[in-house]
Amino acid sequence: MLDVKDKRVVVVGLGTSGVAACRLLAARGARVVGTDAKAPEAVSAEVRALEGQGISLALGGHAEARLSEADLVVVSPGVPAFPELTAAVDRGVRVWGEVELAVQALAHPAPVIAIGGTNGKSTTTSLVGELLARAGKRVFVGGNLGEPLAAHADEVFDVVVLEVSSFQMERVESFRPAVSVLLNVSPDHLDRYDSEAAYADAKGNAFVRQTADDVAVVPANDDVCLAQARRGRARVVTFGEGGDVSVGADAIVDGEVSHPRATLSLQGGHNALNVAAALAAVRPFGVAPEVVREVLTTFAGLPHRMAFVRERSRVRFYDDSKGTNVGATVTAVRGIREEKVVLIAGGRDKGGSYEPLVAALRERGRAVVVIGEAKDLIRDAVGDALPVRAASSMAEAVAVAAELARPGDAVLLSPACSSFDMFRDYKARGDAFVRAVTELPT
Repeated sequence: MLDVKDKRVVVVGLGTSGVAACRLLAARGARVVGTDAKAPEAVSAEVRALEGQGISLALGGHAEARLSEADLVVVSPGVPAFPELTAAVDRGVRVWGEVELAVQALAHPAPVIAIGGTNGKSTTTSLVGELLARAGKRVFVGGNLGEPLAAHADEVFDVVVLEVSSFQMERVESFRPAVSVLLNVSPDHLDRYDSEAAYADAKGNAFVRQTADDVAVVPANDDVCLAQARRGRARVVTFGEGGDVSVGADAIVDGEVSHPRATLSLQGGHNALNVAAALAAVRPFGVAPEVVREVLTTFAGLPHRMAFVRERSRVRFYDDSKGTNVGATVTAVRGIREEKVVLIAGGRDKGGSYEPLVAALRERGRAVVVIGEAKDLIRDAVGDALPVRAASSMAEAVAVAAELARPGDAVLLSPACSSFDMFRDYKARGDAFVRAVTELPT
């Protein structure tokens, strides 16, 4: 149980999770300072309202927050290291992420299912939550997906299902999920991590404190994920081809129960793996086969994740704005059911190689439309493998892609980059794509 009464706690980064952390800490009796690099006029109304709730603010930088004098520092996931934080760590100040804080602060502790991975986290997290909810469990579903747990720490849950990012797992101290899932690891966030190994280690921190009473869920025949799972002592359950929950060409087999892939609402090879991982994750909670069957035939996935938008002139348009890294976009390109795809890609580069994407486009691509800060990087990587056109806005990109596509093709927004050069987030980017597609003349 969290004890921060009368302790001086600094919360760094005042986005959604930072605001929730400030409020939770204040409710637990801490003396809270919220700090953000944004200037006072640039923060949200929610942040400004914290002062009326007894929380001090240090805005426009972190010096006035005096991190080195804190009893505890809580860092929001998007905040990289900076000099004042490094100095606080060097002085022995305890530093947590919001997930560590929220789990320790739960008024009614419940088993946690943590779901990490480079790609597929949100779909798998939502599916796990749906399976448990349909089984009659009181479930919290959130974390990196949607609501921060800190905003719900006083509520009663049977199970807490958290999507966890590498950033959120960087600063955990006692976090011990009953079930920890690592879906996959492919190069991502190399603008933040020194190497792919460092990125994988951040993901794998979710396994470290697991015991023999816990479960680690990883892909079959994936040495990187298995090595991370073995940093703890959990019982390993595998999913995928040849796994404990097996994915075959025609069915997903979980023990004695077979789920024909043709009956699944979520289609595509990547989604078959997500489904198998979700089934492995809920095994300890005894979800009845008939409940599983009903959910798998009705669960349609999430917005901006391979979502069909419209068919026009025998060209189908898909929104995969959540494809924010090369691995996700490769999966989308290879998984599209149309034979050829016109890809809209680009945004803020994350430091990985585009070569795997170029290899997929050589097989499946019709053309590429590039946007954002990374457009020249992607254009140079594609070279003469297939036609490349540049666009300065999403509306222009959609119009150019529609012009390049042939009947029977797909136009796919799957950017392989973050959205922050042109849009607030991937949702705003996806919304802009959907709006532009909808406004194309018939």
